[in-house]
Amino acid sequence: MTVRDRRRVSNWLLTICVMLLGMIALGGATRLTGSGLSIMDWRPVTGMIPPLSHAEWERQFALYQNIPQYKILHDGFGLAGFQKIFWLEWTHRFWGRVIGLYLMVRLVMFAVQGVLTRALIIRLVVFFVLGGLQGAIGWFMVASGFREGSTAVEPVRLVLHLSAALILYVAILWTALSVRYPRPEPVADVAAGRRTRGLLHGALGLVALTIIAGGFTAGTHAGFVFNTFPLMDGHLIPDGYAKLSPFWFNWIANIPAVQFDHRLLATVTVLMIGAVVLAGVRANLGPRAHAGVALLGWAVLIQYALGVTTLLLVVPAWAGTVHQTFAAVLLGIGVFTMHALRGAKRGRVVS
Repeated sequence: MTVRDRRRVSNWLLTICVMLLGMIALGGATRLTGSGLSIMDWRPVTGMIPPLSHAEWERQFALYQNIPQYKILHDGFGLAGFQKIFWLEWTHRFWGRVIGLYLMVRLVMFAVQGVLTRALIIRLVVFFVLGGLQGAIGWFMVASGFREGSTAVEPVRLVLHLSAALILYVAILWTALSVRYPRPEPVADVAAGRRTRGLLHGALGLVALTIIAGGFTAGTHAGFVFNTFPLMDGHLIPDGYAKLSPFWFNWIANIPAVQFDHRLLATVTVLMIGAVVLAGVRANLGPRAHAGVALLGWAVLIQYALGVTTLLLVVPAWAGTVHQTFAAVLLGIGVFTMHALRGAKRGRVVS
């Protein structure tokens, strides 16, 4: 691949990453506005077309009126109210299809032009298949909200859907960076590079765990209680933390425990990324790695502030959406920094 071709392909993949961030934002807004259960059928192809007649709108609304969410939360809000929540969910699904089409169309174009290597073509086809699977996981999640007495999707399925989206996002981002920068950036201070890279491994693991904990916080609506900080209604550890049995079940279903765990993991993540910054900012790591370390430090502070703001304001839709989306931005900056530190891998200078 020529330098020009590498930039073209990496720009395309980075654009997909930005589109995925938009998808994550739409998913957050859909959840926070209670719009996710408004479409009762999953049609991967024809679902791109919204209702075009009053009769079709009435049919869709009649389907929605049969599920518990309507009967419990929205009884009597009329067709106009239904259309408001419908359009947000439809946009979320439509945007996912646009991402898939953009990936496949450009993939075919680049392959025909002979720009891509065979290995890269195979990897990108796998990404396309995983994107389709993500759509199926999304429907698996939505279907859980149609059960008797339910007004929202199951938290475990919500976390599965979010985790799958982030895995795909990270994989495409790493591929884009590898295409753009095929050779690792030289690291003059190998010892500091290895130390920073090791700490960054731990930090990224904590970011991932915190996001998962945030998914359970969202799925159980745990953010709508204990809206004080830093204590939880006057307690460091909330009352009822371990009221469920077995004990591990508290981590995914017990609201006091779910919110406390998310707070604790977020705080430990800030401290861990602080250690990454202290280890890397003064070392001779290379321009990209230095930029990544600095950005990571600022990003985690912004994300922590967004989390506290969302909590204290009792989870308004705009704050919850920004908080969820910026978690993916923070993860992406961490991946960029890890990629920039490849030159410190195995403890040798890469020229």
